[in-house]
Amino acid sequence: MKKLTRLVLSCLAMTFVMLSGALAQNFPVSQIKIIVPFPAGGTTDILARFVAQYLGEKLGVTTIVENRPGASGTIGSEVVAKSPADGSVLLVTATHHVINLSLRKSLPYETQKDFSPIALIATAPNALVVTRDFPAKSVAELIELAKKQPGKLSFGSAGVGGANHLSGELFKQMAGINIEHIPYKGAAPAMNDLIGGHIPIMFDTLPTVLPAAEAGNIRVLAVTSLTRAASLPNAPTLDEAGVKGFEATAWFGMYMPQANGSPAYTKLVAAMKEILAAPATREKFATQGVEPGKLTGAEFTAFVDSEIKKWGAVVKTANVPQE
Repeated sequence: MKKLTRLVLSCLAMTFVMLSGALAQNFPVSQIKIIVPFPAGGTTDILARFVAQYLGEKLGVTTIVENRPGASGTIGSEVVAKSPADGSVLLVTATHHVINLSLRKSLPYETQKDFSPIALIATAPNALVVTRDFPAKSVAELIELAKKQPGKLSFGSAGVGGANHLSGELFKQMAGINIEHIPYKGAAPAMNDLIGGHIPIMFDTLPTVLPAAEAGNIRVLAVTSLTRAASLPNAPTLDEAGVKGFEATAWFGMYMPQANGSPAYTKLVAAMKEILAAPATREKFATQGVEPGKLTGAEFTAFVDSEIKKWGAVVKTANVPQE
């Protein structure tokens, strides 16, 4: 009886392997290249490499990640837009992908026509932070102070047109205040100047904010998501703090060249849905200060369209110059 049981289990295992091989053969390609349009080592790159590993295992293919930085993500995005729509080349990028449409006079591709959105990989709230000795102890006090001194206060960001800059512009618009934007060439120099007291206010991502906040070098007044961040449970959302409806999260998504619902697209959507729901994904993403996304396929496409409209309106109202 035991021999029979072992034989049955062995046959079942062999059948599973054969089925896995069949699924791999059915996928249109044997290798997937994921283009990241930013330098190696950043949050986008780290998330892409994690996803690449599990996507390869799910589909039974080889996956590689290639960094093509430059021009706020447009160089790498162009490579993907002009690649075959067979699943061999994918794009993993950040919020810049939808913001660039409003910030640049021309793009070498059409954001809404040349890509098929596959999955919202992760979201990361920004934080509204101030210097350690800033007089305002809450969002309400900051707004009151800014209204008493229009144009006198300033906020820093990692650069013109980034998610952190536009979070600040949206805050200005929704709070009805006038504070000056001070752009830096990257988040690190901006954070250094905040810690040093050279700028009083800043919007930045949690991975950048947390070390300085935990060291007591800066104070967090609020986060920009609609729900509190697990890593900052005592920090209110801007919505809770009185700026009703405020939401400005950084997010990361996966795309492929326009595929019109092809079998490759359908399989990629299904695979990403499983990967994002896995406990290992939540654990890994938590180390980066991000939450796994929950939108795939048509839902993610609708989200992308809504983000294009949202940030386009913010850029227009703020008179952010086009490049």
